[in-house]
Amino acid sequence: MNKTSSDNDQGELGWTIKRGDGPVVGTAIHSGTDVDSACRALMCLSDPDRLREEDPFTERFIADFPTQIIVHRSRFHVDLNRARDAAIYLSPDQSWGLKVWREQPGEAIVEGSLAFHDAFYRELKRVLADIEKRYGRFVLIDVHSYNHRRDGPQALPTSRDLAPDINIGTSSMDSDRWAPVVDAFIEALRGHHINGEPIDVRENVSFQGKGEQTRFVHANFPETGCAIAVEFKKIFMDEWSGEPDWAAIDQLRAILASTVPVLAKALRAMR
Repeated sequence: MNKTSSDNDQGELGWTIKRGDGPVVGTAIHSGTDVDSACRALMCLSDPDRLREEDPFTERFIADFPTQIIVHRSRFHVDLNRARDAAIYLSPDQSWGLKVWREQPGEAIVEGSLAFHDAFYRELKRVLADIEKRYGRFVLIDVHSYNHRRDGPQALPTSRDLAPDINIGTSSMDSDRWAPVVDAFIEALRGHHINGEPIDVRENVSFQGKGEQTRFVHANFPETGCAIAVEFKKIFMDEWSGEPDWAAIDQLRAILASTVPVLAKALRAMR
């Protein structure tokens, strides 16, 4: 039975963890848009520009996973998928050329943001260690999304050669150990269509899975934890207006949900 962790309060901690049975975990650590008042007062980045680089609706893609971890705080406040020393975007070269701050955040804000980063990873390790204890191994699906119309709403999208519908990032894992799990996952995804077309799923094309969360899992659970970074191209929304395509979102949710038993079976086959 799914439950929200009793020691987790969204308003205070900035994330929600729903615990369930099974060794498969879904995370949406960039789905959040929250920025506290102290940070917002110092930011010059407009809300539309900020939202364009976040990963809205990704929490919906993992809604059928037995265990879900959803972060509500914006990556522009603190980016949990970057190493601690790069988790705050202090210069435009860290944030796609965007100037985030009208005035650089002071020590108190920086320390508070880094404390959030530390607290999240302590909690993630605790949750995963419990799943490891119960099931021996686990797989974490680290869900994100990416823009493919960066030159403007009327411009041509990024070539499909460089922008698959779903990019699987695996660079930080032991590929030999986890290949059976990754291969089963990709095969399950490729068995589907979206908007009547076969879904394009490729590995390490537009992204290679070099984020902090997958690195953390493989560093702390090298024998028992498989973390797969999944980047959905924003074919499920208008990345410039922010308007969602609910039908596409529902299709992608169902496609991802169909992989949960496949992943569990692949883990069992490793024993």
